[in-house]
Amino acid sequence: MLYRRFGKRQFDFICALLALIILLPIILVFAVLIRVKLGSPVIFRQKRPGRHGKLFTLFKLRSMTDARDSSGHLLRDSQRLGKFGRFLRASSVDELPELFNVLRGDMSLVGPRPLLVRYLPYFTSDERARFIVRPGITGLAQVSGRNDLSWNARLQSDIQYVNDVTFMGDIRILCATVLCVFRRDGYQTDPNASMLDFDAERELRLGVRDE
Repeated sequence: MLYRRFGKRQFDFICALLALIILLPIILVFAVLIRVKLGSPVIFRQKRPGRHGKLFTLFKLRSMTDARDSSGHLLRDSQRLGKFGRFLRASSVDELPELFNVLRGDMSLVGPRPLLVRYLPYFTSDERARFIVRPGITGLAQVSGRNDLSWNARLQSDIQYVNDVTFMGDIRILCATVLCVFRRDGYQTDPNASMLDFDAERELRLGVRDE
């Protein structure tokens, strides 16, 4: 409980700062490559719900082109992800700018991944427990199967984490994350090819929203 209330934020800040000092040259190199290969903007920004559902701006390295169909609509992710973009995602290099979110206090190193704003009405009362803590760059769900997990399994992993936040638990998840990245466990170029978006799945399976 002491770590959860006081130590976790300090641990996040110190580790994120050290990581940025070490990784900043890598981020800058990839930023230049993205500018050359994909154009601008280099940084992808998107509003996501954070702790207590408060919205914040998530930072990631851009990994997709702006390719559109004849009607002007963006093509699906897998069609806008070239070889370079797939590498950024599979290696999780695109996630590195989220270290700035950790420094700002928007995110934690470990916690439930921040999902899309449009998903907010579809969480059950129990699942909203994931918003008690700051969202994480990685989390229990990510080291338990990543995109291979069903939505229900992911959210249950989030709740399990929230109910048992410990220093050693965070260390284990961070170490497991490194292994998952190197082995590319659970990585999918286009997760939508194997599963529905969360809101679409809930509308299909539940038929009604949980108020």
